Amino acid sequence: MWCRRLSHLQSRLQDLLRGRVTCWALQQPSFKSLFPLAIHWHHTASKSLNCVWQQHEDHFELQYANTVMRFDYVWLRDHCLSASCYNSKTHQRSLDTASVDLCIQPKTIRLDETTLFFTWPDGHVTRYDLDWLVKNSYEGQKQKVIQPRILWNAEIYQQAQVPSVDFQSFLETKEGLKNFLQNFLLYGIAFVENVPPTQEHTEKLAERISLIRETIYGRMWYFTSDFSRGDTAYTKLALDRHTDTTYFQEPCGIQVFHCLKHEGTGGRTLLVDGFYAAEQVLQKAPEEFELLSKVPLKHEYIENVGECHNHMIGVGPVLNIYPWNKELYMIRYNNYDRAVINTVPYDVVHRWYTAHRTLTIELRKPENEFWVKLKPGRVGAKLERCQVSSLY
Repeated sequence: MWCRRLSHLQSRLQDLLRGRVTCWALQQPSFKSLFPLAIHWHHTASKSLNCVWQQHEDHFELQYANTVMRFDYVWLRDHCLSASCYNSKTHQRSLDTASVDLCIQPKTIRLDETTLFFTWPDGHVTRYDLDWLVKNSYEGQKQKVIQPRILWNAEIYQQAQVPSVDFQSFLETKEGLKNFLQNFLLYGIAFVENVPPTQEHTEKLAERISLIRETIYGRMWYFTSDFSRGDTAYTKLALDRHTDTTYFQEPCGIQVFHCLKHEGTGGRTLLVDGFYAAEQVLQKAPEEFELLSKVPLKHEYIENVGECHNHMIGVGPVLNIYPWNKELYMIRYNNYDRAVINTVPYDVVHRWYTAHRTLTIELRKPENEFWVKLKPGRVGAKLERCQVSSLY
């Protein structure tokens, strides 16, 4: 679903480049039956290009690069990239969308090599490259993965032998940063070695990755078992696997951890690929996956400790997917922060508990657990939206 192999993506790209669509296939009864209302198809065939298109009453239909696409005429006028409709310097639309006639139809349509030209009733001409239409059509987007990734359990990750990056290389060279980001985006976790154990150097590392987000905890913060904040993380209690900041309406995307000092026992970190666990649920119980992706829940953080007084509520399903291609992009899984379930009717809530149990079982399987102990000098970064972690 969302975890297509890179080889598949390469094959898909080759298909797009070759444009493997043959016009003669339209003469076959099985294909023709797909378009019972078609009156006249416009064929374009050459050694480098094969496509067909038709102008319908309320939409434009195009078959190109193994994709059948349908475009609303308002959409075609609205996305015009001409100088009067789109500012190429700011990459922003100049056209007033509300001014477009909702019943608009092009006067003429023609294809010149790989460019479609739409002439509108007022004489304005919109140009679209065929490959641009494939890339930006709804049908094209359904076939794409926004963020390719490698799903893993402990064995898969260990066999991959993903290397850490040296701090100086990470900080001073593009190659070091590139290696870190490649590992991070593919696996959701990455490590940097030989970082001086100070907050200042940890902050430099974080700024090399992205902007640092200000939250109720500050910009950079320490935490230890002193219960200085009203959170279980500030105690000596072991934490079960979870994602953080589920009570933010927009949970943290990347978290960077650096153990500056450690005395005594414990301190191991458990990492589990939540996307891998979710994929197992999808394969074994797709109806439960769907339920976890649709039922909205409240997560909250209530704090009244010292001068810290906060009450935050974030709302969203456990599994968050893009609706057009069903790609999973975020997990909210935190049994500590989940608020009272009052957003689910009684005839659904028991099925939700069953689905939640199925996901929990996958997350708790020993073969899915990757254990690591951070030490001063070793920084771990995790994509909080998919890596379920714990501290023991």
